Amino acid sequence: MKATKLFLMAALVGSCLFAKAQDKGDMVRNTDVEKYKPYNQVTLFDSTDVFMEESGLSYVNSHRLVKIINYSGAKANSVVKIDYDPQSAYVEIKKVVVYRANGEATEISGPVMDYVAPARMIYWGASQKMLEVGHLDPGDAVEVWTFRKGFTYALLQADDDSRYIPPMKGHFYDIVPFWSGQPVKEKVYRVNVLKNKNLQYKVYNGELSSAQSFDGDRVIYTFTKNEIMPIKREAAMLASNDVETKLLLSTSPNWEAKSMWFYGVNEDYGSFNTTPELKKKVRELLVGAKSEEDSIAILTHWVADNMRYSGISMGEGEGYTLHNATMNFIDRCGVCKDKASLLIAMLRTAGFNAYAAMTMAGERIDRIPADQFNHSVTVVQRRNGRYQLLDPTWVPNVRELWSSAEQQQGYLMGLPQGADLAETPVSAPENHYVRITGKSELLADGTLVGEFTITAEGQSDAAVRSVFSARKTEWRRNVEMELTRVAPQAQITSVTYTDNDTYLKQPVKMTYKYRIPGYALVSDKELIFTPLLAKGVFSRAMGHMGVNVKEEKRLYPFKDRCSRLLEVKETVKLPAGFTTQSPLPEKQKVEGKSVTYSGGYTMQGNSLTFEQKASYGKRVYEASDWSDFRNAVMAQQNFSFYELIFVKNAK
Repeated sequence: MKATKLFLMAALVGSCLFAKAQDKGDMVRNTDVEKYKPYNQVTLFDSTDVFMEESGLSYVNSHRLVKIINYSGAKANSVVKIDYDPQSAYVEIKKVVVYRANGEATEISGPVMDYVAPARMIYWGASQKMLEVGHLDPGDAVEVWTFRKGFTYALLQADDDSRYIPPMKGHFYDIVPFWSGQPVKEKVYRVNVLKNKNLQYKVYNGELSSAQSFDGDRVIYTFTKNEIMPIKREAAMLASNDVETKLLLSTSPNWEAKSMWFYGVNEDYGSFNTTPELKKKVRELLVGAKSEEDSIAILTHWVADNMRYSGISMGEGEGYTLHNATMNFIDRCGVCKDKASLLIAMLRTAGFNAYAAMTMAGERIDRIPADQFNHSVTVVQRRNGRYQLLDPTWVPNVRELWSSAEQQQGYLMGLPQGADLAETPVSAPENHYVRITGKSELLADGTLVGEFTITAEGQSDAAVRSVFSARKTEWRRNVEMELTRVAPQAQITSVTYTDNDTYLKQPVKMTYKYRIPGYALVSDKELIFTPLLAKGVFSRAMGHMGVNVKEEKRLYPFKDRCSRLLEVKETVKLPAGFTTQSPLPEKQKVEGKSVTYSGGYTMQGNSLTFEQKASYGKRVYEASDWSDFRNAVMAQQNFSFYELIFVKNAK
């Protein structure tokens, strides 16, 4: 079917949508917004019609009507804006009508502007089409018709409509959220495809009304949901697509087909071709390599640490194809796919079988083979035949080869024989330990004198080591601030730490020696204080402490940055003649399936010892894990604020 014919059909679809709701003014006036008062706006209807060609090229007409509830909603709708990538999509704002609360209807005739979209670190030429609506008041409504052809990602640039055909030619996919941050009274999604495309779909995290009809050799699928209300967000909640209703559609038969396509498109493009210069560099790097593991680690960390993360549009080759290794090696600059490409080329130069893989950082990948990806990584085949994931994007200055902040995350390898969707395993908490041990003495005037040492590994190592993320002239200040944050009056007499430039040789280790005048409140009869290490020194390595645990119950799964093991021990020598005013606080214990905690005080003579140990076993937790997680965090919080009172013995 020619594009001109489809443009005509698109216009007809738009007119049909308009005909179904002639008197929008009455619809706006008759909508009772009382139950929507907590929100800024309510969408009265949101309708999307998709027509797919044999090539996979899709034409999308959208039509929505939004009623304004307050001035925040008025501000949000004062400009109609569509984000798109000119390399892969064509968009139009077809028509905009404003319905005033007094019954007046006005079509907006202002010019549609096309601007470069704001960008940070990735400059791929994204644009925004905008039409100014102007001043709106509560009770007004905005009706918008838009048209789009193309797809989300750019691949190989070509002429005419062929540039808008999806990379996996002849196939169609879509990810349709049936959720919203503002109320929606009715949302309809309709897709028209050829019967022989064998469209498969599935609804996740809820239910939709669905219907199917036939028109010659085509099938029309319609999905509807009414009264979509925003859910109450919970602390550390997963992405909305993981917990709220969404629709996935795809004509790709399975993940194996997607895997083989991804392999082929990059091999055909020549993404991993090596050069004499690249071969020379690989030989130089691997001079000291003693094992298979050494070689993989050296090359992974070289790419991670020597290729800056910043992407610009290269035109041909954007999107699913990985930029070729020659360019990446020369520029030493790019995004995840560029880092993955260079590492693959270097591994192949060293004699390994290496391939590209796709994953989704921040969201779950579900079984329908739609393109649920936002991140590219590397996979290498070991001598034993097993595949190992490598991520040069997420491991600069990290001792891991694959960031455990990506555990429990779906991925798809691009292999010549194809691969099924897989999930990264949970990394044991002990792989990410943070241990803090200290000894101190509390003097009679309330001064605390002592030292402590912190060591860490894995993602905890990376968290501790993040104090070195600034320029070297600021390292000392950042290191000292980890102590002064909990004890502002601290005087650091010495601090030593491992050389961050040689982070691969050993886990991070820091030792502080300090003097803190006035640390304890002291009188003739009493001594009041909280042990220093109970207060949460180096909380940057305790991601669980950043989770809001105020709510006792929750409905949805939640996440931490990574699994981790925390061990803290401090022994404080008290001034002579002091004993506890009352029994020490009770020891705390949590014994859950995924989270455990134990902590408390012991007293021997005039030595007070505080110990706590916490194990957080996953990155992504079920709602049923919340009670254990919450209790463990609260126990640590309580110890950090609890002030111990000691009284002086009578002579």
